[in-house]
Amino acid sequence: MGVRQALKSLDAFPRAEEHLLQKTRSGALVSIVGLVIMAMLFMHELRYYLTTYTVHQMSVDLKRGETLPIHINVTFPSLPCDVLSVDAIDMSGKHEVDLDTNIWKLRLNSHGQIIGTEYLSDLVEKEHASHKHGGGFDEAAEEMIKRVRKALANGEGCRVYGVLDVQRVAGNFHISVHGLNIFVAQMIFEGSKHVNVSHIIHDLSFGPKYPGIHNPLDGTERILHDTSGVFKYYIKIVPTEYRYIWKEVLPTNQFSVTEYFSPMKDFDRSWPAVYFLYDLSPITVTIKEERRSFLHFITRLCAVLGGTFALTGMLDRWMYRLLEAVTKPNARSVLR
Repeated sequence: MGVRQALKSLDAFPRAEEHLLQKTRSGALVSIVGLVIMAMLFMHELRYYLTTYTVHQMSVDLKRGETLPIHINVTFPSLPCDVLSVDAIDMSGKHEVDLDTNIWKLRLNSHGQIIGTEYLSDLVEKEHASHKHGGGFDEAAEEMIKRVRKALANGEGCRVYGVLDVQRVAGNFHISVHGLNIFVAQMIFEGSKHVNVSHIIHDLSFGPKYPGIHNPLDGTERILHDTSGVFKYYIKIVPTEYRYIWKEVLPTNQFSVTEYFSPMKDFDRSWPAVYFLYDLSPITVTIKEERRSFLHFITRLCAVLGGTFALTGMLDRWMYRLLEAVTKPNARSVLR
């Protein structure tokens, strides 16, 4: 009996007899409000526990011998597809003119609607002779001049999109009329100042997208009026690995950019173009998805629910005493 009595003395939650408990309307109201608040806080804590967060880590980039995918989607509203080419050069000296690796050109009318599609390799095969930087004309060149002039008069534009696979070294790629025979280009535009390289960058990325990524050039519009020039985008690529909560690893890249525009001057021998000059950072960023521990969730849940329960208990006692103080004087005056 002594042991049982000792255990009873340790009870931190003594219970009163049923007939000693008094239930009130104010207590019921406080209880309902408290239950609603606890339910809301429980759902908030559960959502907080199930939501992942990211941790960033940096290390030296050790990748070697891999290619760099460049996803491009750019619209030139004032240049027909026949005159545009995509060229690339890197620090190793590799120079590719009029690239034909997974690049498409969409012909657009003056309203931006698609009126034709051509794979870039088809254009290379069709117009290889006229796209060389040599002299002289042939029937194909004359036919292309007529076709391009007609397209310019109709306000045709072009969307260039696809994927370039380049070596993982610093370099640049540019979209321009450089693939044209220089005499053909002169016949079409009557001078470099009339080549309108206005453009809209719908998408430019260097790998697949992960949650939360921001590509700073997406949605960029550069529209020229009565002038032309050379656009240069200086891009710093940061190799990135995104590790999902289920351990899947997504290798990609993020980047920062600055831009520069050089207007064309009279007697300038160069032709307008849009350059993307890129360099790679020696540091790679690893972004890991993580979830809070279950013990952390239980700790927060106990603190929140326990605090709410204690606060509603205090509120109930204050309301009971307030109502008792208000009703007791009235009861005494009635007895008198």
